[in-house]
Amino acid sequence: MIIQTEYSYSDRELVAQIQENQYYQFFIGLPGYQQEPPYVPSLLVEFRKRLTSEILGEINEMIIRKKDDDNHTPSGGTGSSNENSETSKNKGTVILDATCAPQNIAFPQDTRLLNECREKLEGVIDYICEKNALSKPRMYRRKARKDYLSIARTKKKTAGRIRKAIKKQLQYVQRDFAYIGSYLEQGYTITEKQKTLLTVLHTLYNQQKYMYDNKTHIVPDRIVSISQPYIRPIVRGKAKAKVEFGAKLDISIVDGYARIEKQSFDAYNESEVLKEAVEGYAEKYGHYPEKVLADKIYRNRDNLKYCKLHGIQLSGPALGRSKRGAVIDKKAEYKDNCDRVEVERAFSLAKRSYGLGLIRTRLEDTTRSVIALSILAMNLNKVSLRQIFYSVILGYRTKIRVVYAGF
Repeated sequence: MIIQTEYSYSDRELVAQIQENQYYQFFIGLPGYQQEPPYVPSLLVEFRKRLTSEILGEINEMIIRKKDDDNHTPSGGTGSSNENSETSKNKGTVILDATCAPQNIAFPQDTRLLNECREKLEGVIDYICEKNALSKPRMYRRKARKDYLSIARTKKKTAGRIRKAIKKQLQYVQRDFAYIGSYLEQGYTITEKQKTLLTVLHTLYNQQKYMYDNKTHIVPDRIVSISQPYIRPIVRGKAKAKVEFGAKLDISIVDGYARIEKQSFDAYNESEVLKEAVEGYAEKYGHYPEKVLADKIYRNRDNLKYCKLHGIQLSGPALGRSKRGAVIDKKAEYKDNCDRVEVERAFSLAKRSYGLGLIRTRLEDTTRSVIALSILAMNLNKVSLRQIFYSVILGYRTKIRVVYAGF
């Protein structure tokens, strides 16, 4: 999985590369070179399921602790710029920010989602009819497909045409749901996978019907992908994309090494993470940080009060109007802004080189594992790979074997 993250291989390509490369085979612990593939590509899905984001987070902590032991310096003890640091119990600097790991899905247009919903419902109806030798009901497949293509292939889509197309697709979907409900009442059965799919499709239909009736585009827990219903739209307001679809995560940087503080597929206010990140820092290192470098959204009254209580300096200007005669240390403010760029650099590196820029896994738990592995691989590249591999990974082989017990 580290090799896959480092070089952005697909599951099949990864197996082929390990099969050809003797250095990869040595890295994963094979006793000697072999031409046979060590496993089938589908087994990687089970690896990602078993190595959860929590386990990968523990391994990430092992790497950071081993780095500090090798340097013979306590973690979080660097980065202090306060002249009174000798008398202060607080040490170190925490850099905190949030980003989104976009998922590899098509842009969620309402007409496309309803058309896909209709096609999947028709597949369920076909399954019931073919299994029980029933004649298929009239579903107007060709007409429904033609109605969808008439709006999908239009270059300039007016609001009136889109609304008319959504109405037609809602009617087709409603008819298909009526057919399936009638079959189920008569005692015909479907698979468990189809039952789960019907639940998702029914939720999608209710959301689209609500938005159509109320002439709005906002609905709680909106489904943007039928195959991945756990994904939610994350409004970021960036120039590249105002809305992203994927997991939102907060990352803290301490001494150049990253940790995931929070990871969620639902949108949240990142200012809530500051207290958790600081308390986690104090639990790991035995003292509070001297300084927290964060964006403006973290500077609310609650967080400022919390930082003042624990003697922590939270970067940024004071809330409200500036007081008359107040002296602003522009040099320190400029230095804080320059230091805070480190977390933006970590985001750029993780998205550009470690797969965080486009998540291709489909399951929710495997997606969380891939995100955690991206941060782990980025930290791993900062230290001697050989030293960390032998002293940490092999040193904790017993613990990892417990995870794979009975596999």
